[in-house]
Amino acid sequence: MPPTDASPDAGTAPVTDRNAGTGESTDKPADAEGDDTLDLSLPAGLIELLAKEATGADARRAEGAARPMAFRQARDDLLDHVGDWGPTDTPVGVFQLVPVRIERDLRLLGRWMNDPAVAEYWELAGSQKVTEEYLRDRLAGDGRCVPCLGVLDGTPMSYWEIYRADLDSLARYYPARPHDTGIHLLIGDPADRGRGLAGTLLRAVADLVLVKRFACARVVAEPDIRNSPSVAAFLSGGFRFAAEVDLPAKRAALMVRERSLRDLL
Repeated sequence: MPPTDASPDAGTAPVTDRNAGTGESTDKPADAEGDDTLDLSLPAGLIELLAKEATGADARRAEGAARPMAFRQARDDLLDHVGDWGPTDTPVGVFQLVPVRIERDLRLLGRWMNDPAVAEYWELAGSQKVTEEYLRDRLAGDGRCVPCLGVLDGTPMSYWEIYRADLDSLARYYPARPHDTGIHLLIGDPADRGRGLAGTLLRAVADLVLVKRFACARVVAEPDIRNSPSVAAFLSGGFRFAAEVDLPAKRAALMVRERSLRDLL
């Protein structure tokens, strides 16, 4: 679970909570429908061209299946290609979400997870193997959760999870809507906590979600209700408190930022 900070007097907790759910899908396959077709005679040259294109498509599918899961996930569109969203200007600098690469980011993330203020809510303290297994589990998914580094003015300073709340087990505990998008956050460096960064960045990332994900009308989060600095950060970031929700691992504050209200909050 991640704690966040909102202002200089909001304490030192750096993150929001992560124990939301299992990420089980709520999708159901649609029944196939038959289509009427015309029987056309095609020129031999066109038939040959179509055959070559079909062979090439098969080869491309085979190549894609052989690529690493992280690469295939980056191509998935459940979250509209988070890695392609690019930088955004904020009052504290230029910020960008960069999808996690284990070989590059494990040491840094492992250090953050062992900070006592982070470990209290994320519960991932221990050897790097603990963090690695956690990250691999998310990277091996179908793209409904994208773990990212938050990079501010070129420096990695936070960890984010952008996820499809409507496809997560969280959707069992609140009235989810299609394409609801969830956020988890931790601020890594203690020097970046307690000075209002979390609230500013939560607002920026929530608005980025709403700009880049046209089908998404709401950004949601579920920090531990006991984590008052985290709740304060979301309020400062333009979220509203919607309800208290009993989740399997915690009692959470359901925080919501709606597209229709973002110019007012």
